[in-house]
Amino acid sequence: MSKLLKPTEVLSNLNTLPKPSEREDYEKCEFVNCILTDISNLNFINCVFKNCNLSSCKANNTKLQSVEFIDCKLLGLNFFQAKDFAFEVYFEKCLLDYASFDSKKLNKSEFKHCKMHEVNFTKADLSKSTMIDCDLYEAIFAQTNLSGIDLTSSSNFAIDPEINTIKKTKILSQDLFRLLTRHDIIIE
Repeated sequence: MSKLLKPTEVLSNLNTLPKPSEREDYEKCEFVNCILTDISNLNFINCVFKNCNLSSCKANNTKLQSVEFIDCKLLGLNFFQAKDFAFEVYFEKCLLDYASFDSKKLNKSEFKHCKMHEVNFTKADLSKSTMIDCDLYEAIFAQTNLSGIDLTSSSNFAIDPEINTIKKTKILSQDLFRLLTRHDIIIE
């Protein structure tokens, strides 16, 4: 379900975008089947990326405001390099392995049906974000605010309650052991 109701421009099958000196702003744009390696110094506002590959893409000083990624590959993308102001992203059916959200405020963000192996959420604020049916194998949670997040449909996470904020975090009772993995306790 796209949050962008009607794009003003559709950009398909691109391998590069114009340099910021030629075009800096993309508003209400839909990107389809693009393979991009550098989106640095660009502004994306109310945009959707569908079936795009942004793996290891550079995102230095990039503005991502109300940007949705659907069926995209974002392997190793360092979102922490993007601008903090108005940062708001949505992911559905995406591959986010090795991506980094270090120190990002993500409390309006949504992650739905995503594979997120070894994603870095160190010092990120995930409070009130949505995470539905995500595979969080080896995801890094350190000094992460997980207050109020619902992880009942997600899997493979390990969260240390001593170094993360987990007030009102929802997990299934059978996943309680995931809060104790650091202590090497055997639960039978």
